[in-house]
Amino acid sequence: MEYTRLRDANIINEKYMDSILIEERLIDSVVADIGIDFLGEHFDSPVMTPAFSHLGNYAGRDLTGLEEYSIAAGNLNILNFVGMMENDMFAKIADTGAKTVRIVKPYADNGKVRDQFRFAEEAGAFGIGMDIDHIFGNDGLDVVVGEKMDVQTFDMLASYVSDTGLPFFVKGVLSASDAVKCAEFGASAIIVSHHHGRLPYAVPPMMALPEINDALAGKNVKIIVDCGIGSGADVYKALALGADAAAVGRSMLPDLEKEGTPGAERFIKGVSDELRYIMSFTGFSSVAKMDDSCLYFT
Repeated sequence: MEYTRLRDANIINEKYMDSILIEERLIDSVVADIGIDFLGEHFDSPVMTPAFSHLGNYAGRDLTGLEEYSIAAGNLNILNFVGMMENDMFAKIADTGAKTVRIVKPYADNGKVRDQFRFAEEAGAFGIGMDIDHIFGNDGLDVVVGEKMDVQTFDMLASYVSDTGLPFFVKGVLSASDAVKCAEFGASAIIVSHHHGRLPYAVPPMMALPEINDALAGKNVKIIVDCGIGSGADVYKALALGADAAAVGRSMLPDLEKEGTPGAERFIKGVSDELRYIMSFTGFSSVAKMDDSCLYFT
């Protein structure tokens, strides 16, 4: 693969993930249970949806892609995430009935941040959170779809936590240092991610994961991993390295674009089924019992 400044972090991530191999352990193994208990709720799989933003109506269908994959998440009983959007769109997501976490951008307009958090809570969101890896852009602070972003301090993030009764998620954590700060200001969960390579030569999330997991030991913070997750094997490796769950991303888009909710459901179910298959092949009867003892690093 050829390295470019735009693709380097994703190539590095793909190569690292593919370098991790899996050992068989078949004797005395059973069909694995992939259900998880996560922040007070039971979900049928640790595979989660991505926090996508601005998906339109594919192939002229009535619902946006955001609504279509949210319905799929609800049908599959998995945790759903959505990203940058206005409140009227989030109301439509909430109406799907999926247990959904709303990830809000770090807007320079802090009043908008707080309004979107408040709206999500009133609309029945499962959780809220912030996408901290969209703070900076090439010219200083980032501008996303015409909206200026701003720095987020420890105290600001702590205030979001104190203002809500919902679990608070921080997306874009890629170091033990940030992970510990998240625990200290009261985050319920972090998403270990480099946001599809926003940082050139970013460490692969799975490479950073063991150190982050160790740093959060005993701190009661859930860990989700994303970036390049497209198969049950990818999810297996993330869980074995210490994550509680993993989110698919662009890998879901072709099926979502082509078939909407049925395509998204089939894709996510396929990832979950492969996860169960590999867990069964390696002697892990449940997600809670997984560790890295079956992984080989080449």
